[in-house]
Amino acid sequence: MPARQALADIQHLLTHVLQAPSRWQALPPFSDIDGELAAQVLDEAAKFVDNAVAPLQRMGDEEGCRFDAGQVHTPAGFRDAYQAFWQAGWPSLSCAPEDGGQGLPAVLECVLFEWLAGANHGWTMAPGLLHGAYECIKHHASDALKAQYLEKIATGEWLATMCLTEAHAGSDLGLVRTRGVPQPDGSARVNGSKIFISGGEHDLTDNIVHLVLARLPDAPAGPKGLSLFLVPKVLPDGKRNAVVCERIEEKMGLHGSPTCVMRFDDATGWLVGEPNKGLNAMFVMMNAARLHVGLQGIGLLEAAWQKASAYAAERRQMRAPGAADTSLIQDHPAIRRILHTQRAWIDGGRVLAYHTALQLDVAKHHPDAGERAAAQRWCALVTPVLKAALTDQGFHGASACLQVFGGHGYVREWGIEQIVRDARVAMIYEGTNEIQAIDLLVRKVLADGGQGLTALLASLPGPTPSPAAGARRHALIEITQTLAIAAQSEPELPYWVADDYLRAVALVLLDWAWGQIRAASQGERGSEPTGSSERGNEPAHNPERWSAPAQALTQWVLPEFDMRAAILRQRIAQSLEIKTKLAAIA
Repeated sequence: MPARQALADIQHLLTHVLQAPSRWQALPPFSDIDGELAAQVLDEAAKFVDNAVAPLQRMGDEEGCRFDAGQVHTPAGFRDAYQAFWQAGWPSLSCAPEDGGQGLPAVLECVLFEWLAGANHGWTMAPGLLHGAYECIKHHASDALKAQYLEKIATGEWLATMCLTEAHAGSDLGLVRTRGVPQPDGSARVNGSKIFISGGEHDLTDNIVHLVLARLPDAPAGPKGLSLFLVPKVLPDGKRNAVVCERIEEKMGLHGSPTCVMRFDDATGWLVGEPNKGLNAMFVMMNAARLHVGLQGIGLLEAAWQKASAYAAERRQMRAPGAADTSLIQDHPAIRRILHTQRAWIDGGRVLAYHTALQLDVAKHHPDAGERAAAQRWCALVTPVLKAALTDQGFHGASACLQVFGGHGYVREWGIEQIVRDARVAMIYEGTNEIQAIDLLVRKVLADGGQGLTALLASLPGPTPSPAAGARRHALIEITQTLAIAAQSEPELPYWVADDYLRAVALVLLDWAWGQIRAASQGERGSEPTGSSERGNEPAHNPERWSAPAQALTQWVLPEFDMRAAILRQRIAQSLEIKTKLAAIA
């Protein structure tokens, strides 16, 4: 995916739609960072992605990773690209200066990783967990561990993994059996096996820092008995730790990223955070990762859209309605519907993801406690929505873009089939999309009877919503309230409808995001454009650039809300009817 092709659109969304520079400058750490500096950072980031990472995409898929007696060799060019990546300072964009970082707003890092995923998802898996590992170590590790490891992780000189899953324990972390036994010197001996470990072994960096969930000998059963341990591949004295890669998986996609089975044989590690509270520390890492996974969905969908749009602008086939001769397939309504619909998801998804990244910084740095609390509420509620909805659309939307190619899309030559294969895993890892839906509805929304979601919808910034948008918000609040009542008598109910509920929330938020885009476009009508998109030479600030996907949103995307609402209401009504009958019998 040429990152520079998306640069003008993203600058428009950040500067004119979200007013991002003025928002981050209101926070003390970023008061000196203006829009011009941010634009320079993104311009250089786009050059690096396009020149150093994107060219390795197909090679990485075809060559894949090679396993040799416990060692993993990544595809040709991957190590050189990664060494250039960390030495240029890209992993440390949003890390604190005192930790070796550059202290920039989180949203700039989000744009970078969106581009990286779209350009080369397999390669991007390597640094994908760095920011989460950095946050986890910074906020939970001892001073001694931070002195040894924090700067190496912040700068990306060393890479990190998140070792949760075991063969018998997928999403149910309470079943984890790996053990950590404390030693007199303050370390621990870690024993056990983990599967599905992205980057568990590779040749990109000289050391790998594993963050491992395990149990202390006296730990209680279940998830509340888990502790977190830092287990490096290479120990501080330079010796190799007892961490072994047993094999790498053969996968549907992401061939450039080694997915490892890891074994810890009395490996030396150190406790991170408090005993038996490892999930508290790990969730810091996981929540940061989930926003980035949502951005992977956007990046991959943008990459698929760029390929499909370019192909549609060149390929002639049949005669479009009203045309006298064979037409470019971009002139056919069926193709325009596909392209405009996916564009609506990309543009609206970016507004939601970038707004969330801005809120992450507000939650950390705003001087007002009320603003911090509101930002934290947004991130807690919206992050699972973004992870699930945007990765779902990343895969299904990329598949729709493949359809534009017809039979050519199914063969390797055009590269679109790799995007579809690579995109599929994002719906699974970092918590399956079904778990995201349960997290949203059961743990976040119903935990307070829907008050937090109601407050979030009521405080959405921007212009007054259209009557249709207002009706959808009202309907969602009404459904939430009745669902909370019905769930009291049928505890299983939220689990049956969680996916439909998350999708309904996603559509309401997507509608809000497009309201922001429309407002910015209308405000700039008649103004002189300041940037150019490379699509048809249309300026990114030109309202016509946004009109087709806005129309597609209204015609082809938002009607899904009525379907989801009908499903939810029908299932809630069934539950309430059963409750009434039981009450009558009693």
